[in-house]
Amino acid sequence: MTGAVPTRRLTVALACLLIAAVLAADVIADPPNHHAAPAIIAFGSGKAPTGGFCGAAAPPMK
Repeated sequence: MTGAVPTRRLTVALACLLIAAVLAADVIADPPNHHAAPAIIAFGSGKAPTGGFCGAAAPPMK
């Protein structure tokens, strides 16, 4: 019955393949624009953080 149980190595390989497939699908669906993308690290740049945040309050409805 050892062949029916997936090994750790197989599980890790499948998980890595799934993550790579999701990342590839995301890049293909909406390629990143390196000219409009914010800097990853910008200590002391004076720019306020912007962008989506799931915990942020929604703007008031009109």
